[in-house]
Amino acid sequence: MKNIEFRKIKIDELNNQILQKFNRFQETSQVWYKEDDEYRIKEDHFEERWDEEKKIQVIQALRECILSGGIVFGAFEDQKLVGFANVEGELFGSKKEYVELPYIHVSNELRGSGIGKKLFYLCCEGARELGAKKLYIAAHPSIETQHFYKSVGCGYAVEINEKILAKEPLDIQMELVL
Repeated sequence: MKNIEFRKIKIDELNNQILQKFNRFQETSQVWYKEDDEYRIKEDHFEERWDEEKKIQVIQALRECILSGGIVFGAFEDQKLVGFANVEGELFGSKKEYVELPYIHVSNELRGSGIGKKLFYLCCEGARELGAKKLYIAAHPSIETQHFYKSVGCGYAVEINEKILAKEPLDIQMELVL
């Protein structure tokens, strides 16, 4: 990994320019999906890229996360944000043991360098600090994203949060026992 600084991001750093040079691009050719209580892979070709409007929405969501007691972590290269992840502050589930990890992204040109794993582990520590026993992730269905979550020990969620599922019904609901 290059000279990357990892740290909590303060709310005053979350200005509308922080994601200006962030390259959220993903090309997907295969996805996981659930059919008859089994997970399978199918061909599905699409590209995702954040425009300025989407970046502003993400920044606002990160601000709201901090204001509601959550934590946002960043990976910086020469003062430029190249990766970020967050955990929400609200505990949920039948035993109030889950917190959500809604965002974990690494700028496209730096994926595969270990930044995502480091951010993920920081979120695990943050979730424990918030009193959680499990991390809840609505994970993108691409095979690359699914491979990432499985490589850090995640499995399919035991409890499904219907509110989170409704936001992105094709996402795979996952968890990690902390």
